[in-house]
Amino acid sequence: MSFFSCCKLQEKTTKSSLKKNLKDYHNFCFRPDHGKRKYIVEEENERDEKGNITSKIFTYHELSVATKNFHVHNMVGEGGFGRVYKGRIKSLDNKVVAVKKLNKNGFQGSREFLAEVMILSFLHNTNLVNLVGYCSEGDQRILVYEYMSNGSLEDHLFELPPGKKPLDWYTRMKIAEGAARGLEYLHAEASPPVIYRDFKASNILLDENFNPKLSDFGLAKLGPTGDKTHVSTRVMGTYGYCAPEYASTGQLTTKSDVYSFGVVFLEMITGRRVLDFSRSSEEENLVTWALPLLKNKRKYTTLADPLLKGNYPMRGLYQALAIASMCLLDDATARPLIGDVVTALGVLAMHVQVGKQKHTKETYIEQGECS
Repeated sequence: MSFFSCCKLQEKTTKSSLKKNLKDYHNFCFRPDHGKRKYIVEEENERDEKGNITSKIFTYHELSVATKNFHVHNMVGEGGFGRVYKGRIKSLDNKVVAVKKLNKNGFQGSREFLAEVMILSFLHNTNLVNLVGYCSEGDQRILVYEYMSNGSLEDHLFELPPGKKPLDWYTRMKIAEGAARGLEYLHAEASPPVIYRDFKASNILLDENFNPKLSDFGLAKLGPTGDKTHVSTRVMGTYGYCAPEYASTGQLTTKSDVYSFGVVFLEMITGRRVLDFSRSSEEENLVTWALPLLKNKRKYTTLADPLLKGNYPMRGLYQALAIASMCLLDDATARPLIGDVVTALGVLAMHVQVGKQKHTKETYIEQGECS
């Protein structure tokens, strides 16, 4: 806790236009389904003239050409929404994009598609993926994003193919800080706040310099306003990442995202999936396995990813695990604000850079117990 207390909260700024835009999104959510597409088109045409929305409406034919008829060789990923293809948009100077096509039989549907279009049309931040455009033609639901050349964080943490270099400690901390900044923007700058609700490694995309951007906003929810402490909703998200109070009661707050961040941060530190049924029953659940170890500093090195081969700053490991531990508290009110987490990670990343430059024996360890 002392590490958080020494970090000052950064000053928050709220854009007046953002408040109006999210109010529009809130009103949109309660429109009848048959009127939503019409509403999106009208908003797109109206706001484009004002320069507020940059996303473009594509035809199905245009996206089919861009992806060579959604050829399997152009497929770069697959998730709950559907398959993702790499493509080039001729009308945008052959811009390279990621094209996500809704699986008609999949879990996520038109509601999630529309929610993502609206949120990413209104919210813009360096740590949120940029929505280039979308297609809502007939029964087709397709989202077009900026292309992120290094895929997802998940691709660089688990089951690495032979010869693929694991992420070093500095890059992991850089990614964690950037992802936390994305959440901070949603929680503190959006008005009303937006609860991401699906924070996990596969939803953190990485550009050519490993800068992270949050993606997949289909499950995002507007947070509580006024004197309300939470919003009540059907439990959605990915098992293992959901905060315990949300999973048991359906009561959602921004602290629910903080818990999910703690799970992903622990994955980044340990190199373990939150659920891994190939391990022994005692180690299947990452959080259950790690919590006892987090209470004993002499066990901290056993939590570090073996692929790091001891190349991490001892102080940095202590502080990173302290941050993860605070985020994973069962009592949601005791968890830090994401702004506190961002500030703490900023200090941690700075220390890592200094340690990397000095590369002193005191800063780096190879193996053994903490003293």
